[in-house]
Amino acid sequence: MAVSIKRIRLWRTDVPSRPGALAEALEPLAQGNADLKVVRVRTTHAGAGRLTIEVYGGEGKRAAMVARAAGFSLVPSTTVRLQGDNRPGLAYAVANAVAWAGIGVCDLDAEVVGKRYSAILTFNSEADAEKAVGVIRKVTRTGAARNRRTR
Repeated sequence: MAVSIKRIRLWRTDVPSRPGALAEALEPLAQGNADLKVVRVRTTHAGAGRLTIEVYGGEGKRAAMVARAAGFSLVPSTTVRLQGDNRPGLAYAVANAVAWAGIGVCDLDAEVVGKRYSAILTFNSEADAEKAVGVIRKVTRTGAARNRRTR
């Protein structure tokens, strides 16, 4: 199976960094029956003692309504989600293709579960995200992800 590539819209909130803060932020989403596909937590760049929580619960009015009601704000669409069968060199092939295209990655989360690969990449601008989708699509075609430079 090829790798699917999708632009996603994350919802974000900042909370004080303390025990239980993540659970408190996620509680209204759970009570709203949100089916979260992505949850990311980072220390904020703006100030010490704060966390940034980003979630993706799918597309549609209901997901947006639940996230907004829980105090999350929509993030500009600079994030791309990759999912598919894992193969050796895939992460390198994606990183190399993006680098050769002159695109910077500001955040990356990737993992393999069983034989499935999943990655969330965030870029500095919508233009970079759009350009990245094109180069990632080329390099992730079946058999394209090998340990070689993709120029």
